[in-house]
Amino acid sequence: MKEKIVLIDGCRTPFLKSETDFLNTMTYELGQLAIKGLLTKTGIDPKIVDSVVMGCVISTLKTSNIAREAALTAGIPYTTPCHTVTQACISANRAIVSAIGEINTGHAEIVIAGGADSASETPIGYKKSMRTKLMKANKLKSFGDTLKFVSKLKLKDFLPETPSITEFTTNKTMGQDCDIMVAKHGISRTEQDKLAIISHDLAEKAWEDGHHEKEVVPVQIPPKFKFIHKDNGIRSGSKIEKLAKLRPVFDKKHGTLSAANSSFLTDGSAVVLLMTESKAKELGLKPKAEIINYSFTGQRLEDELLLGPAFAMSKALDNAKLKLEDMDVFEIHEAFAGQVLANIKCLNDEQFCKERLNKDQTVGEIDMTKVNQWGGSLSIGHPFGATGARLLNTAANRLHNEGGKYAILSACAAGAHGHAMIIKKYEE
Repeated sequence: MKEKIVLIDGCRTPFLKSETDFLNTMTYELGQLAIKGLLTKTGIDPKIVDSVVMGCVISTLKTSNIAREAALTAGIPYTTPCHTVTQACISANRAIVSAIGEINTGHAEIVIAGGADSASETPIGYKKSMRTKLMKANKLKSFGDTLKFVSKLKLKDFLPETPSITEFTTNKTMGQDCDIMVAKHGISRTEQDKLAIISHDLAEKAWEDGHHEKEVVPVQIPPKFKFIHKDNGIRSGSKIEKLAKLRPVFDKKHGTLSAANSSFLTDGSAVVLLMTESKAKELGLKPKAEIINYSFTGQRLEDELLLGPAFAMSKALDNAKLKLEDMDVFEIHEAFAGQVLANIKCLNDEQFCKERLNKDQTVGEIDMTKVNQWGGSLSIGHPFGATGARLLNTAANRLHNEGGKYAILSACAAGAHGHAMIIKKYEE
């Protein structure tokens, strides 16, 4: 029998709207801040950390392995191996599962896992034609050759190539896919706006009640060393009438997705500390939760891009031999309000469960009073590579706060992927 893998604790930076206070902070620096916060919070000696695994989506050439750079600058010894993984919006989830794999196979006992991303650090380059010309320019030997090269350049050569936010295979944005999905499943604009309002109000209340404060490490960013301790995307107290006036963002004619019911571009980092149960006892650490099971799924890109949570939750529950009604806490990534509502609806839809999940009956109905009660990605924010670690830590903290036994966390991701993980409140 494999030894229990437990979550000791988690830590994150404030999640900030891109182009705000983290504008000049590099992604690895965000990771460094989260790791430092976790080391301080848990009191763990950096020298005994066996591995660091980080998720990241928007990487740069200078710091392609942000796990290594973040770990070294946070005080983790150079002898500790570090690697970076990517799987779109579930990159941190993949990092956590990679850590679990290292522990299960005996390659590590103590692992820091999570992720970081900065939408403010999006790399912008030149088009292929210009890059080819510049590479040839490196071989020029004389000033005359250089002048001749420059004279042949055209204005269009200097036009930047911005990263695409579309699916490579379908050429549609996730927002466009979500607009199609919510229309197909009958999710109204009003339903989406109401969920967005709830998310923001719950996030603000969680801050007022001190829940987020226990998860977030305050930071000071040079050169002004401004003290930042809170997420800056939360807008509590919004009115449904005001949100209804916002124009659709993606399908401007028929769409129901707006800036209010969609998650925003975010900078931030989140990490968790995982280890074997025996190691936790040896170190005198009290775990928060035990990792029970997890799943990753792939779906059709044409019409199921954002339905990953429905597929993944069903699979994880089957793997763990548990039912939806056994779950006391749900943490579901809010890429869009409509995405959350569509997944919840599908899990309780007889036809969908029969045809797509191979079920004789529905997976079940989710009690919305158990979902994202401290807010979600719509309000807190969504740094692509970090969200999964936030979900795990919050799920564990909610179990203890709400007196529950089991929690399930889930997320969708670009490429039509889904992830779910089931955890159990730790009890000796």
